[in-house]
Amino acid sequence: MLKQQLNFKLSQKLSPQQIQLMKLIQLPTQAFEQRISQELEENPALEGGKDEGDTVDDDFGNEFDEYDDGGEIIEADINVDDYLSDDEIPSYKLSANNYSSDDEEKQTPYASGTSFNQYLLQQLNTYRLDEEAAEIAQFLVGSVDESGYIRRDIQDIVDDLAFTQNVYTSEEKIEEVLKIVQELDPAGVAARDLQECLLIQLKRKQDSPPVALATRIIAEAFDHFTKKHYKKLISKFDISEDELREGIQEIEGLNPKPGGTYSGNNRMIEHVVPDFAIKIVDGELELTLNGRNAPELHVSREYTNMLKGYKDSKQKSKSQKDAVMFIKQKLDAAKWFIDAIKQRQQTLFITMNSIMHHQKEYFLSGDERKLKPMILKDIADKIDMDVSTVSRVANSKYVDTPYGTKLIKDFFSESMKNVQGEDVSTREIKKILEITISEEDKKKPLTDDKLAKILKEKGYPIARRTVAKYREQLDLPVARLRKEI
Repeated sequence: MLKQQLNFKLSQKLSPQQIQLMKLIQLPTQAFEQRISQELEENPALEGGKDEGDTVDDDFGNEFDEYDDGGEIIEADINVDDYLSDDEIPSYKLSANNYSSDDEEKQTPYASGTSFNQYLLQQLNTYRLDEEAAEIAQFLVGSVDESGYIRRDIQDIVDDLAFTQNVYTSEEKIEEVLKIVQELDPAGVAARDLQECLLIQLKRKQDSPPVALATRIIAEAFDHFTKKHYKKLISKFDISEDELREGIQEIEGLNPKPGGTYSGNNRMIEHVVPDFAIKIVDGELELTLNGRNAPELHVSREYTNMLKGYKDSKQKSKSQKDAVMFIKQKLDAAKWFIDAIKQRQQTLFITMNSIMHHQKEYFLSGDERKLKPMILKDIADKIDMDVSTVSRVANSKYVDTPYGTKLIKDFFSESMKNVQGEDVSTREIKKILEITISEEDKKKPLTDDKLAKILKEKGYPIARRTVAKYREQLDLPVARLRKEI
């Protein structure tokens, strides 16, 4: 049985303008500049730079909501005076950009040059190889990844050569050509794993007892070396601790990623542009917003003049009305975009200002142990904004501080209570853990249990598993792998 009912439902929906504003807030400085460039290209009613023209002197005091075209009344839904009124100076003319041009980075750097694979091919051209070997060598060079390794099985390479290059060869031939490719610079390139990479580099070193021992360690006891079983190495090779130390120093001087040493590769380098800057002036914090986040934009005067001509026209056709509707849409979009940028600036500044004052002790000292517990809701409540807005500001923005450029979200952390019952930041505990590990005796590194006891003695009662979690977040290995001889 079908029924029809009328129900009242109250719901909240974000307007397209609000959604786009949230997207603008989320953008970091460089992406924000690209968004502005895109809007300038797509909307002819929006122009960059200062408006050099004067305001319109004519006074259009009459509202114009409809017109008669051949006796037919067409609703225009346009108040032209809203776009031409000169009763007030436009708000964009009242704003000033007081940022120094010296502080702004006008140019975007681009990387160029020869790629890593091209660099290898140029070296390969100096070798005299027959046609088959040359094709195999070029294929092997093309298989080298950014780290400098060939991470493929020889049999897979044989199959690919047959299917893609119509070259039928054997695994023995591939191995023979691979040894030639492994002679290229940088040393260790075209290795199939870390062990082979280190051995290739050691073979190029000048022969000496430490190098010979290092070669034997990598070739015969690689597993013991990676797990730092030093006593087993001393017993296996019948050497002293000093000899082992010299051998390990040779290994530690090798490069595990030979591809990373090539500075001429064409990978784009990511440049971080701080969105804010914090300075200490007379013992007080001073916050500024990067001037690149405050562009000068204005509404096109040509479009304003088009509306003026439309208003003055005595005969108004349907095509003119359509044109005016188009102009109205573009002017609305341009005015909204200018307002949205101002609102973005205000939101960014208010949010960062609240974060700065919440973490005032840290910004004045640079000591991470003075970072206070702070979650998104703390800042959202202070500035009376939604948590999602604060998250958008924090996740992708950087601030230039006297202690380096920092990602804003790094200032947020959970809290826990110390032995005095005070709330302390987990960042503070991690910093103390990091300092404790850096000061430990590397010959007898501290286990997670011992670290937990030390932190408890310092007033931070945390469990061993929590210590392990924080240590992993700090990218610090377990005690056994931190051991040195």
